[in-house]
Amino acid sequence: MIKILLLVLLTLSIAAPVYSSSAKIYVWRSETGVLVYSDTPRPGAEEVKAKNGNVIASSTNIETQVLDIETQKIEEEYQVFINHPKDNSTIRDNTGSVYISGSIKPIFKRGLKIQLILDEKPYLTPQTHTMFSLRNIDRGEHQIKMELLNEKGKVIALSKAITFYMHRASVN
Repeated sequence: MIKILLLVLLTLSIAAPVYSSSAKIYVWRSETGVLVYSDTPRPGAEEVKAKNGNVIASSTNIETQVLDIETQKIEEEYQVFINHPKDNSTIRDNTGSVYISGSIKPIFKRGLKIQLILDEKPYLTPQTHTMFSLRNIDRGEHQIKMELLNEKGKVIALSKAITFYMHRASVN
């Protein structure tokens, strides 16, 4: 019985500050001499005068702006660079081999492909990386570019044209 009364007392003492402005609280002593708090009056009980606590305004009282929650598609502007060979460089290789490397910014994503353009013509088929190995390239001046293609095959970025010169030993 005493444990129940103490539990009620503790609960009411915790809840009292929360409801002090809206409900009345009464106190009296039980037959065993324990103070009892209640929101129901009884003969011999005294009303507890509580101080007004902190008042927090509801957020519904504050004017708020309507947020624009429509999704916006962010268009990424890709850039393609040819890192090797450098522009106007000379490649000396009797087999006519040229190694080409490039890079894409901001990042190479799945579904994108790179098409190498050699002397204004597509070289082989588009691939998923920026490393190319050309074989048996004829002597003389050549120009390369890289095209970045989206999933539908549309060109979404193009590198600057790079000119290189192939030197091979003559059979004459």
